[in-house]
Amino acid sequence: MSGNDTKRRAAVLGSPIDHSLSPVLHRAAYAALGLEGWSYDRFEVDERTLETFLGGLGPEWAGLSLTMPLKRAVIPLLDGISETAASVEAVNTVVFTEDGRRTGDNTDIPGMVAALRERGIEQVDSAAILGAGATASSALAALGRICTGEVVAYVRSEARAAEMRQWGERLGVEVRTADWADAAEALRAPLVVATTPAGTTDALAAAVPEMPATLFDVLYDPWPTELAARWSMYGGAVVSGLDLLVHQAVLQVEQMTGRVPAPVDVMRKAGEDALAAR
Repeated sequence: MSGNDTKRRAAVLGSPIDHSLSPVLHRAAYAALGLEGWSYDRFEVDERTLETFLGGLGPEWAGLSLTMPLKRAVIPLLDGISETAASVEAVNTVVFTEDGRRTGDNTDIPGMVAALRERGIEQVDSAAILGAGATASSALAALGRICTGEVVAYVRSEARAAEMRQWGERLGVEVRTADWADAAEALRAPLVVATTPAGTTDALAAAVPEMPATLFDVLYDPWPTELAARWSMYGGAVVSGLDLLVHQAVLQVEQMTGRVPAPVDVMRKAGEDALAAR
């Protein structure tokens, strides 16, 4: 499955997909691993066209990376999914086995844990999440592995608050919700995970405390965010969306190629260079 002279294909699917860094990361890994026959592309695919796309794939395909809006839409089209993927009802990785099965996994969750561990964050006694979208549920699942106490989610509506509490119950994480208007309070937590779209946390930058702990901001372009820049200026530790992207891609490369370990430093350098060139 991982022979140098074997033609194998992989790709990232989503909509929009033009700005995905996944091809840069995966191709860098293939080059470092000497997988000359491997290719990795990107395809514009939405929920409407996903089933047809999957049906047209031949035996040369090793796997797929999935981004929005496909992470839930793909589940009924698979032969099985991992417990990790099932826990958040989201698949970002599909691996095609030799017997033709399509299996789904979620590498975002262990990727978050690995990105934090790389910065020395093995365990925290409490944490805060900014936002309540799909990434927030993955963040909750990751915190379930490293946070021993309460997670406070700062959200804009009661509907979102109820959703986060439900995810907490499902994932076995103690979740308390708070209004977004009080989000400045989140910045004093031992670990703050920002899962919101670009620009959303800019107004919070002025509220960063003088000795902040750790910020995990899932964005990577544009980078740094105003919040991350102020956090770093005050001496706090910052984990970026690129760190997450690299670590989840490392796990994808390992699953699709069978090569362990994937070259994390090479992949990160490729991602940094690509972002610098934008």
